[in-house]
Amino acid sequence: MKLMSSRLALASALSCTAFATPALANETTSESASEITSENADEQSQSERRAAQEEASEVDPHYRGDILVSADALSELDFIAGQDTLEIEEIQRNLNGQLGEVLAKVPGVSASSFSPGASRPILRGLDGERVRVLIDGLGTADVANTSADHATTIDPLTVERIEVLRGPAALLYGSQAIGGVVNVIDRRIPVAVPEHGLHIEALSAFDTASNLRSGGASIDAALNDMFVLHLDGSYRETDDLEIPGFQLTDDLRADLLGDAAEEEEEGELEEAEELREAAAQRGFVPNSATETWTVNGGLGVILGDSTFGASVGYYDTSYGLVGNPEGGHHHGEEGEEGGEEEEEGEETVSIGLEQFRADFRGDIALGEGFFSRLKLRGGYSDYTHTEFEGTEVGTVFDTETFEARAELVQSGGGVIGAQFTSRDFQAVGEEAFVAPNETTSIAVFTAQEFELGGVEIEAAGRYEMVDVESQPLGLERDFDLFSGALSAILVSEGGVRFGATLSRSERAPAGEELFANGPHIATQVFEIGDPDLDTESAIGFETFVRANVGDISFNASVYYQSFDDFIFLSATGDEEDDLPVFEFLQDDADFFGFEAAFAMPVIENDDFTVSADLRASYVAADLSDGSNVPRIPPVSLLAALDADVSAFNLRGEVQYFGEQDDVAEFETTTDSFTFVNLYLSWRPLPTNPNVVLQLAGENLFDTTGRRHTSFTKEFLPLPGRNIRASVRLSF
Repeated sequence: MKLMSSRLALASALSCTAFATPALANETTSESASEITSENADEQSQSERRAAQEEASEVDPHYRGDILVSADALSELDFIAGQDTLEIEEIQRNLNGQLGEVLAKVPGVSASSFSPGASRPILRGLDGERVRVLIDGLGTADVANTSADHATTIDPLTVERIEVLRGPAALLYGSQAIGGVVNVIDRRIPVAVPEHGLHIEALSAFDTASNLRSGGASIDAALNDMFVLHLDGSYRETDDLEIPGFQLTDDLRADLLGDAAEEEEEGELEEAEELREAAAQRGFVPNSATETWTVNGGLGVILGDSTFGASVGYYDTSYGLVGNPEGGHHHGEEGEEGGEEEEEGEETVSIGLEQFRADFRGDIALGEGFFSRLKLRGGYSDYTHTEFEGTEVGTVFDTETFEARAELVQSGGGVIGAQFTSRDFQAVGEEAFVAPNETTSIAVFTAQEFELGGVEIEAAGRYEMVDVESQPLGLERDFDLFSGALSAILVSEGGVRFGATLSRSERAPAGEELFANGPHIATQVFEIGDPDLDTESAIGFETFVRANVGDISFNASVYYQSFDDFIFLSATGDEEDDLPVFEFLQDDADFFGFEAAFAMPVIENDDFTVSADLRASYVAADLSDGSNVPRIPPVSLLAALDADVSAFNLRGEVQYFGEQDDVAEFETTTDSFTFVNLYLSWRPLPTNPNVVLQLAGENLFDTTGRRHTSFTKEFLPLPGRNIRASVRLSF
């Protein structure tokens, strides 16, 4: 394993630092706190957390705990070491049309940044089929996990809260969660009668970098003491993205100018001029505009301690895909109407996407027996997206998905559950690069906790049967997957929680990884799957600390994952149909990394307060031969100061993204860059702090930045200087 000894040494040092920092902070606590026993401190910590949840529920009746909304009994389990919760304040501050960009400042999270209309979250360097995106505990049922150009069917304009789970607890949500879970909470199924019978929320934003025009609103209305009606909708439109400097990297520009010179020597003056124009493109990114609208309706039934509800919703978006000017796309056989084919190959590519979704939710109180609650979730999705070449239809993706989940919550803590998922996938068109296939999975899972000699022991396990079949190819694969995690947690006298987790996870290859074989116009590559791929498995070890000592909070994790038969998409260096060939390969791999977040007050007085917010992330990943796993994010750091003065909050941020030169074969390095951001928020109504006007200035120095995790980084930089105004209402 490449640099394994140095990484283990770094892990030890980071663990010592993580354990020592809160220990030093404990010295600032009162003498009475130091006299509390470990057992009493644990009880006090749990009671404080429950009290905080009760207080939050009084403010917001839809509040259902900080962790795992769909499995409330797990909210006390610490093997969810890598968990972060983005409340509405931070969602407004990081507002973007794509989920990956909203979460990009969370420790351990990056974004795929394929285009302004498609950006998925990447957790601990893992993406696609290893990151499960949920809506209130149930999968999004789109195909965003199958390819980086596919958007996630979530509009942050109507989101209430986002939970990010990294680490072994995510295995409770399926084999696709081997890298982590992103759980998006909205209000589409009401779970409580709103105060005064009516609750309204709205969020609107405008910016300069994309000429954003957006707005979303939701309303919950009590029909009587039992029934609550919910309606929400959103609209977002952007123009082509403004960027600093040239669209293309220096190396890509040099290649195009060299090609232009060759074309000119051969007398192809028009082609030479087109190449020079592409190399000179600056200031904005052509074909990067987006348009999205959504509408949802739901009905909740409140029966004492039990609730039921259902919802239906529609998501529609269209967005351009930025083309690689160095790559062409050609059609038909050689010699057939060559001029027309070349013109068609130069057409812009865009995606039109729509999804109809229906959901059911049940939360049934069972009394004071061994099981206290039965939680039921079910969802159906009819999803279609079309890849257009100009105005011509290229490939149509149709996916029909049904998912059901049941959990029995134990009175003493813990949960037992089962899950069923069926997905019918079809790609239709001349360039349908994936054969139709159907995936069915059935799973049972559990999470338990108990105390052993003053140490909290927490365990989770999952067994899953997965069947992947493609009838047109006459192929079928069956997989039996076993995953489990065991954690030991020690609580200090000051309430600091130290823990270690050992886990084993398995994932079945997806239909796209097995059956892909053809040109994919949206990503401009020729993708080749492997129907003989084996089960991907990983053994992980993680140490963590979670501390809230007075006004100081500290969270850190150091982790190591060793994969057997890791599946990844890699360039081969070959070309097919004038497209670079990318192949799904399998090899052993090792991931090592850490995440840390630290917050503390700097100045506190009656007039104003200033607090510091520090975050850091790092991950490295090697294959068995010592080469690098493709598209691994570099080290990232964030330092911020928050100042609160009366009804105003001013936050200044400095974000640093390091150079990534640990690259895979046929992959280019990515330069480091730093963004400076400034946010000014005003709460004009003393009686309602949920009315917020915000002015944001992002990338104030107009710095060119490119994400190494992006397939399109060579010709799609991040936005330039952006001024955004937003208004959030809640009453």
